Amino acid sequence: MSCFFHFVLVASSALPISSLFPFLYFMIRDLHIAKREEDINFYAGYVGASYMLGRTLTSMFWGVVADRYGRKPVIFIGIITVVVFNTIFGLSVNYWMAICTRFLLGALNGLLGPVKAYASEIFRHEYQAVALSSISTSWAIGLIIGPALGGFLAQPAEKYPAIFSPNSIFGRFPYFLPCLFISLFALIGAVCCFWLPVSLQFIH
Repeated sequence: MSCFFHFVLVASSALPISSLFPFLYFMIRDLHIAKREEDINFYAGYVGASYMLGRTLTSMFWGVVADRYGRKPVIFIGIITVVVFNTIFGLSVNYWMAICTRFLLGALNGLLGPVKAYASEIFRHEYQAVALSSISTSWAIGLIIGPALGGFLAQPAEKYPAIFSPNSIFGRFPYFLPCLFISLFALIGAVCCFWLPVSLQFIH
């Protein structure tokens, strides 16, 4: 059961990283920040990089917090961050809103390091290599499925007009559906956090 929880948690954190790339060009185009079509890639690059910039600046901080207060709180905060800011990103109405939500999504999600430490603490010594390998597998699966979801679910009112009306929220926010789908999956991960046992390091 712990392996399943780890899969959901790690995949939830990995999905938002790559899910935007299939539709990012069109999103920047629709936000009308670029004066020329040739400039769209320039602005898209900053949106794509803002997530990792946030993670770069705060990953050490979240590691310190996890060492001091426990792994579960940091993991839970990271998953809730995906639920909140990934959803808001899908509702972006301007370029700076998109950049800020992606930055905060990365900055407040320090899950990967603590979840590896957590796995090494709750699994028996002979299973630690398998546990850590399963985290890498979950991460890779999230990075694979993310772009597939982004490409399949973006602009649903244009692709699936029989299901999604142009006047619906998915018509007015054409990139909201893939973000919502991932956020709902992350919400499952947030619920799973309540069943995670406390790691041995924090049992007194």
